[in-house]
Amino acid sequence: MFIEPMLLEKRETPFDDERYIFEPKIDGHRMIISLNKGKTQLFTRHRTDVTQQYPELHNVPIEDNSGAVLDGEVACIDPETGSIDFELIQQRFMTRKPMAIMQAMVRQPVIFFAFDILRYKGEDLRSKPLPERKAILSRVLEENKHFSLVISIRGAGISMFNAIKEKKLEGIVAKRIQSKYVGRKNGDWIKVINYSYADFHIAGYRKNQFGWLLQEQGRPVGMIDLYVPPEHKKAFYGVSKSILTGEDRNFVYVKPGIKARVRFRNWYRSGMLRSPEFVEFVI
Repeated sequence: MFIEPMLLEKRETPFDDERYIFEPKIDGHRMIISLNKGKTQLFTRHRTDVTQQYPELHNVPIEDNSGAVLDGEVACIDPETGSIDFELIQQRFMTRKPMAIMQAMVRQPVIFFAFDILRYKGEDLRSKPLPERKAILSRVLEENKHFSLVISIRGAGISMFNAIKEKKLEGIVAKRIQSKYVGRKNGDWIKVINYSYADFHIAGYRKNQFGWLLQEQGRPVGMIDLYVPPEHKKAFYGVSKSILTGEDRNFVYVKPGIKARVRFRNWYRSGMLRSPEFVEFVI
């Protein structure tokens, strides 16, 4: 059984509020686990069936697996750093061949971080307040090396965010304590991302759709196409006409004299930025 997941609104800054609990944001991908008469099915938030990709999650350590639906995040731990690694879970998600999956289970096993239970023993729990659902989840799900409960604290969002920032993790999630579970955004669940900030030169732009090429010390680091105000686009293209250096089929190149402050999730191993967003020009 697939249930539409409850989605997150976005907020720029952390906050304290006794009406909310706060959880670390796990840097993986959302997963709904459905148990029905001993059969396990795994779904992404977009209803994609990924049961075959993650065999280590088929045996869910739950008190009664005759009928349950869990919500959470699936992630990989980097064995070298001990930290959650988004690239590793991307690789697992893209692995399709049975032999490759069996090898990946050894090299980069996954963990399901459970934070909600939506059905149990055939009962729909979504109308119950969040603390009730979490109490049921804690009681019926036994943690092991592939299943873990997400910790939460009440009220202290700023201190949790500061701890997350110190450890260079993805961010936090705030959930209104009395929230019921709805399969959409409604403002009761909020994410605050722990962005990194840096300045990069703009070395060119895409021809057929908007996008600026970013460069650091002469090497490309990514493309920015998010959250650039129209007036900033206009200003850039006005200046760029005087600093053109060439073009090819897809891009126009300019002298890297214009700098932009960018925020991003983290760096990929390839040396490229993950999810860069424009902040402002650096004058």
